[in-house]
Amino acid sequence: MSNRITLNETSYFGEGAIQEIINEVQNRRLKKVMVATDPDLLKFKVADKVTDLLDSADIDYVVYDHIKANPTIQNVQEGVDFCRIQQADVIVAIGGGSSIDTAKAIAVIMTNPDFYDVRSLEGASPTKNKAMPIIAVSTTSGTAAEVTINYVITDVEKHRKFVCSDPHDIPVVAIIDPQMSASMPAGLCAATGMDALVHAIEGYITKGAWELTDMMHLKAIEMISKWLRQSVEGDMKAREEMAIGQYIAGMGFSNVGLGIDHSMAHPLSAFYDIPHGVACAVLLAPVLKFNASATGERYREVARAMGVSGVDDMSQEEYRQACIDAVQKLADDVHIPRQLRTLGVKEKDIDFLAASAIADACTPGNPRDVVKNEIIEIYKSIL
Repeated sequence: MSNRITLNETSYFGEGAIQEIINEVQNRRLKKVMVATDPDLLKFKVADKVTDLLDSADIDYVVYDHIKANPTIQNVQEGVDFCRIQQADVIVAIGGGSSIDTAKAIAVIMTNPDFYDVRSLEGASPTKNKAMPIIAVSTTSGTAAEVTINYVITDVEKHRKFVCSDPHDIPVVAIIDPQMSASMPAGLCAATGMDALVHAIEGYITKGAWELTDMMHLKAIEMISKWLRQSVEGDMKAREEMAIGQYIAGMGFSNVGLGIDHSMAHPLSAFYDIPHGVACAVLLAPVLKFNASATGERYREVARAMGVSGVDDMSQEEYRQACIDAVQKLADDVHIPRQLRTLGVKEKDIDFLAASAIADACTPGNPRDVVKNEIIEIYKSIL
């Protein structure tokens, strides 16, 4: 079996990186930009940092801002219609996973119109054509959507999220400029940062993990564990480091998959509209406990990367518990809730949530095989 690595063409890092948007649009001879963002980023003038650049360079653009925190099929289809009417030839997506995921789906359908029924893109999408160009400008430090081949869309009618995986959708350019995350509130910073940690840990223990992605995931775990607390407090150096750490995690997990933490988080977001990062974070420690028996010595290396000392002198049981404890301590320190009830989850819904999680595209990658009743027990353990 061969292992595949797919990454985007070009990425820019550091303060002022958004300036490169102009060069990329002009050098690629693109004529009209569709800016895809959410209403809050417009309201708080974060998106203005990009549109002001487009104005100064006299680049033609239109704005599509009908994007929700958990983007829906309707968001995507409206965006496709808008893009066609406006005759845009590049999308500049500004935001976190929501904006960039929506842009990916729009861009794929624009060049593969037979997939206008967004549900047809679920799973390993069988598209034939590369998506229209996307320049992804990250404003959070967690989803790594700017460097992954994955996106997630909410099916409101069926109360579920579905994962699409398609090398054709990856943005051609990623912009990771810490100034774009400067106004990110502490709660969002914590949630997206913990989501990045979940990406790194799940990617490291997934069935598809191998040496090249192990390198990425362990470095991401190290960086996120070191910098997340200060990032939540607003430290700009920490936010810059987190932006790089989450990107590295994205490089890895995009190519090897995830596990049941994400499988279980997706229905929580779809059913209760819980922010994705929060859903992932609250599940991480209990999922790690469930998966421990199937991970060999990997929890020792996770614990080491998180700064736990003396792991080489610990028994397997001890270093596995040390790993779980370190994860829970970080979640507690950035004020992630421990119980699902505090997020509005009801026991009567758990059977539906578990059925959705079992059917999720991330489940096969989990290091330990799982059945529905075990998913139910994990949910109940933190209800």
